Amino acid sequence: MSTGAQEKIDAVQAGAESWSAEEVVRWAFAEFHPHAAIASSFGAEDVALIDIAARVRPDIRVFTLDTDFLFGETYDLIAKIEQKYGIKVERVKSLYTPDQQAAKFAPKLWTIDPNQCCSLRKVEPLKAKLAGLSAWVTGIRRDQAATRANAKKIEWDKSFGLVKCNPLADWSWEKIWEYVRDHDVPYNPLHEQNYPSIGCVQCTRQVQPGEDPRAGRWSGFAKKECGLHAPE
Repeated sequence: MSTGAQEKIDAVQAGAESWSAEEVVRWAFAEFHPHAAIASSFGAEDVALIDIAARVRPDIRVFTLDTDFLFGETYDLIAKIEQKYGIKVERVKSLYTPDQQAAKFAPKLWTIDPNQCCSLRKVEPLKAKLAGLSAWVTGIRRDQAATRANAKKIEWDKSFGLVKCNPLADWSWEKIWEYVRDHDVPYNPLHEQNYPSIGCVQCTRQVQPGEDPRAGRWSGFAKKECGLHAPE
């Protein structure tokens, strides 16, 4: 980490825990624009975050990891968000097309080694994208998973080597939906069909009553994260 980035984080990290989501977003873009961007998978948290950020400033940067395996509903939502907020979502893709991946590694790699599939289609593309940024802003929440329980609102991301801001870290699922509905934010209709967490078509299923909200991701594997938000 550069001394300057370290000093910026040290100066605000403790105090930032009492900041609102708007204040965290405002700080991130004031300090790092145009080298700060929101990473979005277009779940309920992510669309709420985009709406908050768009109210703070109109020239936000938003990118998504387009694995080529997203739900049709997700692609439709991206188009709606672009239209509503007047932004162009940056699409970040794997070096391999689905056919190239199948030929080089294995057909339906996600059924054999989902970690490798996530690495090829998400983690490596993200690493390349973040190499050109000074800060990224995410919609992760502490109560989503044990792996996210210690997320700070502003922190240094050792995995990728830049500042990471999590404005919604202390928000509940209920607060997310209250915001989405109060501000008429477009959201993925799959959320209303028992899909609280939405990833790729092949690795996402509906969640049954009483299950963990992320039980529908990589069902049948001891895997709850794609590797983008690994705990330090």
